[in-house]
Amino acid sequence: MKKRLKVERGSGNVFADLGFSSGEAENLLLRAQLMSKIRALAGGMTQAQAAKHFGVTQPRLNDLLRGKIDKFSLDALVKMLSAAGMRVELRVKKAA
Repeated sequence: MKKRLKVERGSGNVFADLGFSSGEAENLLLRAQLMSKIRALAGGMTQAQAAKHFGVTQPRLNDLLRGKIDKFSLDALVKMLSAAGMRVELRVKKAA
């Protein structure tokens, strides 16, 4: 006999769905998005090459690649992307 799984539609922010406050959930989502972009840009490079490209040490880059979101502020992630020649844009809109 098969069990039916209950499926619930997410809010679009996994951190909010996990119970973080709205402010913390937004901050975590932005950090996760920037970390994902850095991870994608680092693809094809060695960690040493990527660390140099983003202006950080190899252990610091390793923390990012391993998803240690608590070790990175929005400011630090923006600086890493800027060091790699990227520009980060921020858009603010009314909450749904």
